[in-house]
Amino acid sequence: MHALTARVTNRLATLRAQDLLRVLDVRGADQGPTITIGDRAYINFSSNDYLALAADPGVIAAAADTLQASGFGSGASPLLSGRHELQHELERRIAKFLGFPAALTFNSGYAANTGTLAALLQRSDTAYSDRLNHASLIDGVRLSRADSRRYHHCDPEHLAALLVEAKPSSTSDTVRMIITDGLFSMDGDIAPLPTLRDLAHQHQSAMYVDDAHGIGVVGPDGKGSLQASGVAHTDVTVLAGTFGKAFGSAGAFVTANEELISLLFSTARTYIFSTALPAVCSATALAALTIIETEPERRELLAANVNCFVEEARRLGLPVSSSTHIQPLIVGDAAASLNLSAALADEGFYVRAVRPPTVPPGGSRLRFSLSAGHTHAQIRSALQAVAHHWERLRG
Repeated sequence: MHALTARVTNRLATLRAQDLLRVLDVRGADQGPTITIGDRAYINFSSNDYLALAADPGVIAAAADTLQASGFGSGASPLLSGRHELQHELERRIAKFLGFPAALTFNSGYAANTGTLAALLQRSDTAYSDRLNHASLIDGVRLSRADSRRYHHCDPEHLAALLVEAKPSSTSDTVRMIITDGLFSMDGDIAPLPTLRDLAHQHQSAMYVDDAHGIGVVGPDGKGSLQASGVAHTDVTVLAGTFGKAFGSAGAFVTANEELISLLFSTARTYIFSTALPAVCSATALAALTIIETEPERRELLAANVNCFVEEARRLGLPVSSSTHIQPLIVGDAAASLNLSAALADEGFYVRAVRPPTVPPGGSRLRFSLSAGHTHAQIRSALQAVAHHWERLRG
């Protein structure tokens, strides 16, 4: 047997024995709080379409009009074929919305973070990362070959200790960068951004925030975790976000000053060596941005759904640890989380089990992702189903 074949076989067997092997479901064409898998409909609590914009008529109309005018494929990298005027307009508007001078769009959040961090950091630099940062942030630091220091989750005191104990910079151009999610995707908590900002200032460090799950949703105007925490955009070196979640579209972006953005489209490998996003993705993101700016009632609906979830979970005696639209119910054991997810599916609720390495060992959970499109009745009935099975399956 070929060595690689044997390795694959053995790793699959190990994952299966640990209840960590993934299975992909095939979803029907519908998108929203209700989805179809096979011949059965489910109430969907596993989508990041937080504002229910993916199937919004205005967003769909923007897509249809752009497909008629521009077709689908973009042809080449933006550096070869030029960026579509809608892509340019999207970059201008998202930067203005978030208060930054400039922005650059990427094909995905993973490409945005890995490409940006690898372009900005180098071997002589030090990156200070929250231990529960998204994999794309971790991998971006790895690609940069910077020295990586990971501080305890949302623990500024541990970060401060790491910053103090670090050796003085050997060269004047050595960079230190504090890197964090804004709103953490598996725990639903928001980073202590004001304290991180203060530490960045005190230790002359750059600050990189990935707010993929916050932009469009949290803050008085939907401008994300920075706004919700009272941190000015001028206190952050780079702010990254995505159009594939609250915007209901696809692609991602980074915002920063004009010089940094210019450096990125000249050096970020995930930008240079990727075909540009289709124009239709820019069109839908622009339509969604207009809705986010002009329809605060969507965020109000989502906030009401969050309150409903928290109140009902507490009434039922279920553990609640988040005050945002991401609500984890920590089960602990991987097999138990799979069994609970399957029991909910039998009752018509689609809530995926999240297991290592997405979460730490012993931290397997059900991750409820709430949408403005959910009803209170759907939320309550799902939690009542959880409560019915909770003790038996966790035990």
